[in-house]
Amino acid sequence: MKFPTPRTAAQAKAARTRETARGTRSAAQVQRRGSARLAAAAEAAEAAEAGNSERRLRVSTYNIHKGVLRDFTGLRRVARIHELRARLHELQSDLIFLQEVQGQHQRYARRFAQWPAESQELFLSKSPTAQQAFQTAYGRNASYLHGHHGNALLSRFPIVGLENRDVSDHALEKRGVLHCTVDVAGRRVHCFVVHFGLLAASRERQLDALLGWIDAEVPGDQPLIVAGDFNDWRNTLSQRLCEAAGVVEVFDAVHPRMLQRAAYFVRDRLAEVGAFEAPPMSRLPRMVRTARTYPALVPWFRMDRIYQRGFRVTAARVLRGLEWARLSDHSPLVADLELPEDA
Repeated sequence: MKFPTPRTAAQAKAARTRETARGTRSAAQVQRRGSARLAAAAEAAEAAEAGNSERRLRVSTYNIHKGVLRDFTGLRRVARIHELRARLHELQSDLIFLQEVQGQHQRYARRFAQWPAESQELFLSKSPTAQQAFQTAYGRNASYLHGHHGNALLSRFPIVGLENRDVSDHALEKRGVLHCTVDVAGRRVHCFVVHFGLLAASRERQLDALLGWIDAEVPGDQPLIVAGDFNDWRNTLSQRLCEAAGVVEVFDAVHPRMLQRAAYFVRDRLAEVGAFEAPPMSRLPRMVRTARTYPALVPWFRMDRIYQRGFRVTAARVLRGLEWARLSDHSPLVADLELPEDA
């Protein structure tokens, strides 16, 4: 039997060391390549999620009644603007369509100790910690000796264009529509803040003006949101707006609850067999009725709307309850929208 010489044993040990080193390096390379692949996958997932989150947005509309409301006795006015700001920021909305926004009111400023020194849309755009959270646009509708008020848009997206138009139908009732263009994930989204009049004939003419504006200024392939206080409690404008502008009301785009679906099915079948005369709006292809928003304490009238085009609606709801009834005579509407990926 031959025994390895000391030199041969040393060479064998060195060879084993080299093999071990090569194995260690190979394992390290494999581990690094695996880590790199995992990191790349994580980055891709984060980028996809960031892209999805950029396309998702929450939209609210709210008639804030100038931030002042009578108490429940009806005997005195109470400023609610500070509470209203806190509640608005709790909604975590990306676009807030506001009506009856007080740009200036010298009498309220003298009467209420904590009345904001700035225009209400600027005050509401800041969080309660005074940090700027929204870009703002304000459209003055009514001017008087001690101030003015109008519509406003609060946006977490860049506002790249705005125009306000007077659509008043007579001198006693000043109304306007505010058009803002915002940049959402690289897409131009057209937002119209609406506050129509109290008379049916006025609302018809104001809708004509709005439809002409949309037709002239908004390309048919661009996303569109029309929201606000339409004062259309009989729902006579909705069909014409939907057909002419190609929009869908958010409550028509979400599926109703089972009990609602069953109730509407029974109602429509009874109308078909002549058990009662169906109202005109039941002939529309609607699954749910517009949310009741007025008066906020006991909502009965369907005054406020959110219409959209080019989005996927994932949720829609009206916010009711005593805490909201203390802030305004209207209840706010909230809808979750998403721009399709191929949009």
